[in-house]
Amino acid sequence: MVKIGNIELPDFPLLLAPMEDVSDPPFRKLCKMHGADLMYSEFISSEGLIRDAIKSRKKLDIFDYERPVGIQIFGGDEEAMAMSARIVETVEPDLVDINFGCPVKKVVCKGAGAGVLKDIDLMVRLTKAVVSSTHLPVTVKTRLGWDNDSINIDEVAERLQDVGIKALTIHARTRAQMYKGEADWEHISRIKNNPNIEIPIFGNGDIDSPEKALEYKNKYNCDGIMIGRGAIGYPWIFNEIKHFFETGEILPEPTISERLDAVKNHALWSVEWKGERPGIVEMRQHYSNYFRGIPHFKEFKTKFLQALTLEQIDEIIEETKHFYVENVN
Repeated sequence: MVKIGNIELPDFPLLLAPMEDVSDPPFRKLCKMHGADLMYSEFISSEGLIRDAIKSRKKLDIFDYERPVGIQIFGGDEEAMAMSARIVETVEPDLVDINFGCPVKKVVCKGAGAGVLKDIDLMVRLTKAVVSSTHLPVTVKTRLGWDNDSINIDEVAERLQDVGIKALTIHARTRAQMYKGEADWEHISRIKNNPNIEIPIFGNGDIDSPEKALEYKNKYNCDGIMIGRGAIGYPWIFNEIKHFFETGEILPEPTISERLDAVKNHALWSVEWKGERPGIVEMRQHYSNYFRGIPHFKEFKTKFLQALTLEQIDEIIEETKHFYVENVN
């Protein structure tokens, strides 16, 4: 059993990564249904929370069926991070996570996310400010360092543990790599094998199949895996990995009907949470992901993108289902 503070997780848990414009409650619900053990919100600006920005506040929405669930915050100011941690605590998540890994320029330029990788002392102060401001377990997600010449994850892991974090997730790339190249999990293995490290260490980067998940589990000895892009449009990956761990068998890929059911639920829950117009508009980014690699989907994608109501989406789902049953299967 893996423990984050008082949170008990299964042996070798599978975590859903916090992803901007992806890891909202509707998508988290799908991932929970398909085996995710711990999930995080989209990352939330500490400054936005303090300003009472509507978008930031909306990201605080969590639901009991998601638990355990964490809320992730980012920022570069100690006082703002402390205040935002206290705000987060009011909605009673299971933990607070700090983002020190986002490589996006608009975040880095504000001295937040991966921008903090250039200043470990600041990283420690920000983390201490959050830990001191909440009774919830605090975790961190970060990268190996700013670039290959400044990989500092060994020092970061020990110093953040010393100020009280309860788990560390390492995306095994530098900020300079962004999402390119291969993630180097050897660094994760080294941190996990450090006798001074007592907290759970989770690995992140490049996990897109059950086979790779098992290979990395056995090879790098981390306590669990966080999955990000591999789950976009494919929430089934969590149960597929668990089944492969238990049986050595690869589950069949989801059928067209199962993919369409996921789309239907995702759209419905998006509308319920965001309202019809924004829920439908924001669903448009997801259709291609659910049907990645599926032949003949282009025509139906165009129809989905033009849909303006849930009723229209349901009609297109039935039309799509009928086409594939009649012409493909």
